[in-house]
Amino acid sequence: MALPTKFSVSPDKERALQERMEQLGIDEKDIVERFIRSSGHGGQNVNKVATCVYLKHIPTGVEVKCQQERSQAMNRFLARRILADKIENIALGRESKQQQTREKIRRQKRRRSRRAKEKVLHIKHLTGEKKKSRSFRPGPSDYPGEDS
Repeated sequence: MALPTKFSVSPDKERALQERMEQLGIDEKDIVERFIRSSGHGGQNVNKVATCVYLKHIPTGVEVKCQQERSQAMNRFLARRILADKIENIALGRESKQQQTREKIRRQKRRRSRRAKEKVLHIKHLTGEKKKSRSFRPGPSDYPGEDS
């Protein structure tokens, strides 16, 4: 018999989240969880049921509020995932995936140095010369044995 899931997601996703939280040192007892009425789309369900989930990780002081879905169980799962992301960003700092992608984009946008520009121009010039040499069309005087 399968164990009942805590959230309305597959057991694999729940296990993956649990393992990630353990790796980051996030304990369930360190999390304050509150349920608030959501706002916005969702109709009567959102207005009557407290589907918005508020989490606070006491040791770090990180707060998360999630009201993406209409179901409270799904929002609980998503809020924990967001909390893990935020704590990972704080813990790893420069090593985080988000920071790495920002750095990569910054390097791509950075202007080239003068030496790099000269190198690129030199390579372009060589390529142009190579292409010119391919398009040689002999004139009538270029054939041996023919005198014009």
